[in-house]
Amino acid sequence: MKVVVVGGGIAGLSAAHRLAETKRHDLEVTLLERTDRFGGTIRTIELGGCLVELGPDSFLSSKPWLTQLAERLGVADRIIATATTHRRSHVVHRGKLHPLPDGFLMMAPTRLWPMVTTSLFSWTGKIRCALDLVLPRSRATGDESLGAFVRRRFGGEVLERVVQPLIGGIYAGDPDRLSLKATIPRFLEMETRYRSVIRAMVAQRRAAARRGGGPTAGSGARYGELVTFDHGMKTIVQALMESLPEETMRTHSDVVSLSREGDLWRLACGDGQHIDADAVILALPARKAADLLRGIETGLHDELSAIPHASTAVLNLVYRRSDVPHPMDCFGFVVPAVEERDIIACTFSSVKFPNRAPEDHVLLRAFIGGARQRHMLGFDDGELNRIVRAELKDLMGIEAAPLHTALARYPDAMPQYLVGHSRRVERIESLLDRYPGLALAGNAYGGVGLPDCVRSGEQAAERVLEMEENGSR
Repeated sequence: MKVVVVGGGIAGLSAAHRLAETKRHDLEVTLLERTDRFGGTIRTIELGGCLVELGPDSFLSSKPWLTQLAERLGVADRIIATATTHRRSHVVHRGKLHPLPDGFLMMAPTRLWPMVTTSLFSWTGKIRCALDLVLPRSRATGDESLGAFVRRRFGGEVLERVVQPLIGGIYAGDPDRLSLKATIPRFLEMETRYRSVIRAMVAQRRAAARRGGGPTAGSGARYGELVTFDHGMKTIVQALMESLPEETMRTHSDVVSLSREGDLWRLACGDGQHIDADAVILALPARKAADLLRGIETGLHDELSAIPHASTAVLNLVYRRSDVPHPMDCFGFVVPAVEERDIIACTFSSVKFPNRAPEDHVLLRAFIGGARQRHMLGFDDGELNRIVRAELKDLMGIEAAPLHTALARYPDAMPQYLVGHSRRVERIESLLDRYPGLALAGNAYGGVGLPDCVRSGEQAAERVLEMEENGSR
């Protein structure tokens, strides 16, 4: 059985590895990557003595698939957690950085007094947020936007000043268009089970304390669950590549067309080569997969093409610590859209994880673009550098020039899970059932995080293996 995996990002690498794990002598796997490197958006470099992530810098340990993969690859002992100090986020409010109330996680407070004393919300906003404790469950059964859910449970201030920028930092999207069910379904489950989201989060925090995990500390994201590798996210890419036979992996292999020839799939590459396969896994952005499927299945092409994507850019900056007036007492800050600024977030990488920069240096990661700032990606590199430096000067008081910078652009890299996305994925899966030798993998379907992509790749591999087993019976 010959299987071709198209796309050498984390999903494609995971699919190829899962196939190779079977150790079947009758299974031939080929992994095709269009560019000159594997890993997709995962790119770790050394810059001025700093460990710099040009792409994702961490993943959630609560989603087990990447951790389990690391265990099988023998690199799980290299996973490290975020620093135990300063596990909190700031948010820009009226041009200044304000700390999120301690215990405010994603969209709801879990502690009373920090919420009472914060200057981030008005008294009206605080009281409206507290109404979640008494509001009834929703009786609606259809999909709901994340923004509508937050307004319904907590009010407009919480959405505008906290949830929108936090969600923007994760999904690069607009919460009024994103599906709650497809992005953060656990909050919907909390409402269903506990009625009050605040009560649910407090109960979960207490349960964690009883298990010995201690109460949730800090604010913003689930920093206690965020982990990375001691030498950067490239660790998992290198381990995957080392696990695969060298002849399995091909770079500079751009697949330009896909067709069905009897019982086989025929892939045409840009260099004129043709490859026949029993099964194909398209570990590609949804629109690129759609292009290859245009002549095979109109329904699949249309559904995949309809998934919108946002573009982002990440600028890493290295400064002398003495040139940064800010106390650096948090993991970074997010910027609400109502502030009308030119960046959407900034991570203090040298605070967030150990050994990211020398002690007398600071490493920052500024984020640009997203669904609400599509125009920003039209600026050239020099202008983006100028824009980010101007924002950091205004918000953090940094007037000195950075010692080093590294900019990475990711056009159309972040799929937008709009209201109705889950139904769209169901339709895609139904259409795929017509083609047992075809599978899709990547971040456009069941989750945008790295563990989700690993799971997607492994599930695609299982699908084509199941196809072969059913055929042999």
